[in-house]
Amino acid sequence: MSKKVRWGVLSTANIGLKKVIPGMQRGELTTVAAIASRDLSRAKEASAALKIPTAYGSYEEILADPNIDAIYNPLPNQLHVPWTKRAAEAGKHVLCEKPLSLTVAEAESLLEVRARTGVLIGEAFMIRTHPQWLRMRELIREGRIGELRSVFAFFSYFNDDPANIRNQPECGGGALYDIGCYCIQAARYAFGQEPARVAGLVDRDPQMRTDRLTSALMDFPAGQAIFTCSTQLVPCQRVQFFGTKGRIEIEIPFNAPPDRPTRLFVDDGSDLFGGSIATETFPVVDQYTLQGDAFSRAILEGTPVPVSLEEGIANMRVIEAIFASADSGQWVSLRR
Repeated sequence: MSKKVRWGVLSTANIGLKKVIPGMQRGELTTVAAIASRDLSRAKEASAALKIPTAYGSYEEILADPNIDAIYNPLPNQLHVPWTKRAAEAGKHVLCEKPLSLTVAEAESLLEVRARTGVLIGEAFMIRTHPQWLRMRELIREGRIGELRSVFAFFSYFNDDPANIRNQPECGGGALYDIGCYCIQAARYAFGQEPARVAGLVDRDPQMRTDRLTSALMDFPAGQAIFTCSTQLVPCQRVQFFGTKGRIEIEIPFNAPPDRPTRLFVDDGSDLFGGSIATETFPVVDQYTLQGDAFSRAILEGTPVPVSLEEGIANMRVIEAIFASADSGQWVSLRR
């Protein structure tokens, strides 16, 4: 297919400049045609550095550009829904960074906009297009580890800079929104279900008031999932899937490197020193390239959006319930 989707990028956010845009520029179905910032000089600087043809000094201008088919929205979390709505109203498809919103109600408000405008809206969980995650779910469905009963995840980094938006409550900062969402996504994706109830524990930074250490227990019909995420711990990321006959571990689950192979381990548990581990290695890929092409294919060919709006709302429902549980000290039910 020769046609490519022409993408515009809202803001010069780091994740866009360093990861998503370079990845999309290598895509078969994607071309990054424009970038916008509220500061024209920053947009021009980014467009020059990344060889993006057009730079705009306002978000309104990029949405008005008839040569843009789709928008990638990596704005701060509190701006995800407002600008996704405005992009949809302008007739642009939208790939919105995670977390989709700050509340379930806010996320659900996008359903009406999507229905009325007819555009595609998806959440940018790039892990869902990486071969190691697709293989993990394939192995589980094949019964390689027996019956999946437990998921464990850990995700952390250290950042205590009050000026960073990840540490500002009004910007949707904190561990659960920023990285706990991946741990929730991992369990929901592996089980192929929604949790019936959750319990959460939150420790907030005394000055910044964001959650710096959050743990949760999720009770699924088929089993249980537990995770811890933190913005003030040694950097680490791990995820494991435990079945009645085996265990799967993804070596670097979330920030999979774009320049070296990745690995997945399958262990039947017969040797606690690791002698029974079978390793699967995946060729070098960039998950942001794959994500961009998958979303572009949905636009061009009508294939499913990798992570749909409904999926984003479901993930948001768990995030909201974990916060509610931490506040109340009680289990919170997700039955609708």
